[in-house]
Amino acid sequence: MTYPTNEPGPNPTTPAPTEPEPEKPVAPDDDRWRKALREIASGNAAVAFFSVLLAVAVGSLLIMFTDDDVRDTFSYVFAQPGDFFSASWNAVWGAYTALFRGSIYNTRVDDFQTAIRPLTETLKFAAPLIVAGLGVGLAFRAALFNIGGRGQMLMAGAAAGWVGYQFEMPWPIHVTLAILVGMAAGALWGGLVGLLKARTGAHEVIVTIMLNYVAFYLVFYALSEQNLLQAPGSGNPKSLPMKDSAVLPKLLGDRYNLHLGFLLALIAVALVWWILNRSSLGFRIRAVGENPAAARSAGIDVGRTYIVVMLISGGLVGLAGVNQVLGTVTSGIAVDLDAGIGFDAITVALLGRSRPLGILAAGLLFGAFKAGGFAMQASENIPVDIVLVVQSLIVLFIAAPPLIRAIFRLPTREAQ
Repeated sequence: MTYPTNEPGPNPTTPAPTEPEPEKPVAPDDDRWRKALREIASGNAAVAFFSVLLAVAVGSLLIMFTDDDVRDTFSYVFAQPGDFFSASWNAVWGAYTALFRGSIYNTRVDDFQTAIRPLTETLKFAAPLIVAGLGVGLAFRAALFNIGGRGQMLMAGAAAGWVGYQFEMPWPIHVTLAILVGMAAGALWGGLVGLLKARTGAHEVIVTIMLNYVAFYLVFYALSEQNLLQAPGSGNPKSLPMKDSAVLPKLLGDRYNLHLGFLLALIAVALVWWILNRSSLGFRIRAVGENPAAARSAGIDVGRTYIVVMLISGGLVGLAGVNQVLGTVTSGIAVDLDAGIGFDAITVALLGRSRPLGILAAGLLFGAFKAGGFAMQASENIPVDIVLVVQSLIVLFIAAPPLIRAIFRLPTREAQ
């Protein structure tokens, strides 16, 4: 005899539970490629790439709305939207093709030697940006902010220029001495910041900014006194031109402006890469940059590392000033010899993530912007300030990685 219970019985309308389907095995090659793609997408290089892409896109909008033909279509954009899109495409396409012709290859000429000239201009403009970016980036790796590029370039350019016009020497000796003296002046100006940081705890940002003004007025005063740097008989703040034996030789002949400074920049990239990745000094720099307190506990002399880093950083930035005086502007020392490179180097270092190869790529990109911006203005009547806006937007977006990751749905390393 059976008794009723309160336990629910089987419901005939409920389907019987089924066994979960086994997961499909993932091939080792597919899994490896997926991991590699996730690693690339979550890295700093992806953020830098999409920052440039987004800046170019915003720059395209600025080009559209500053173009006269595009603005003329605003009054009837809803009646004939095709005119608006056509004018916008022509404006943006014309601007960036002009940028390409002015920085890489001029497709409007048949002579290859003439067509390739824009590329040599890009390399010429990139050389000082690369070496100055290396100096700023090296300081960044030690958690130091070298904002004194302008002052270091001025002091280095003035010292190298003085040697360049003051002495009579054979070419290899003269140009080598001028380069070394200029780099030494930049190194001392930067090393002073490291010394104050190490001995007194002075903040390097404030010190470097103030030393920019000190360097500017020192060089200006020296160029205003004929007993110092001013050319005899001149009333302008400018020195004598460089002697031929002190000028950086042109790499591809007199037809092009590309000079030895670009080769020096490539050597500097290799040297900084070796210092950071293959030397004990590089290990100390990285350790101090990650955690100064832990580095001090491990026996690293943090103050001495600050001094050494700023010496090397100032020397590299000083090489950019030497490049300007002995290679690009050989007509004499002037107070505007830095040409804004000291501040552009900060952008290059940020875009390159303070890595030598990244700084090389960023320097080439900004060199292309400088070379191609003039072609955009000349052929398409686009304000050259648009290029400066694009550069500024690149810095803005690089400074906000979460924004870039959110817009382009990039993964983070923590999510992997």
